[in-house]
Amino acid sequence: MNAAIITAAGKGIRLKGNISKQFMNIYGKPILAHTITAFQRSSKIKEIYVSVPKDYLESCQKSIIEKYSFDKVKKLVIGGSSRQESVYNALIELPSSTKLVSIHDGVRPLITAEEIDLLINTLIRENGKDPGVKGVIMAESARETVKVIDKGTVDRTIPRDTVWHAQTPQTFFYKNILEAHNKAREDNFIGTDDASLMERMNWKVGVVRGRHENIKITTPLDLFLAELIMTRNVRR
Repeated sequence: MNAAIITAAGKGIRLKGNISKQFMNIYGKPILAHTITAFQRSSKIKEIYVSVPKDYLESCQKSIIEKYSFDKVKKLVIGGSSRQESVYNALIELPSSTKLVSIHDGVRPLITAEEIDLLINTLIRENGKDPGVKGVIMAESARETVKVIDKGTVDRTIPRDTVWHAQTPQTFFYKNILEAHNKAREDNFIGTDDASLMERMNWKVGVVRGRHENIKITTPLDLFLAELIMTRNVRR
């Protein structure tokens, strides 16, 4: 059984709204509802677990899960004080029969069901070739020159073709990502994403090229761009 964890427990203070950004409306419905829709449509995902702030449990259940008939959502999990803790809180709720888990940011509403399925298929294929591959992430190659800055001046330039911007979903074998999270908790290590926890376990993580449009909504500009992209996609 393959499951998905969608992290939606952040406060979204940079958008300066009166509600958390994942619950803001975009193109007719909440950002989180757009995100869940992709996983609901995925042919590979059987169960969905969503981490949300404690104060939003009831409203999320009624205004998103029930309103849009997301029957794959098996549980809303109370988020933690960090994204990593929110993911962990959901991981320990997954049934032992879980084989693969796809972890995604709730505020990346432009992901598609086809991309979710592609990551799962890629992990299975690459692990078959090399058992050391325990995860696959979506990422986009850098499009601009990358500089290392030291005390206000340029220290060096990093070859652009070696730099990729990590996105989500990030898909892993369940037992491995759970072990990586447990080890991180034991060591008091906080990673910038779930793949970084796998990397420190010396497991290989593959990469699938993502789309620039798979943006994470963080600022008002992101919100504007996401709605613009959705409008264009519908008109096609």
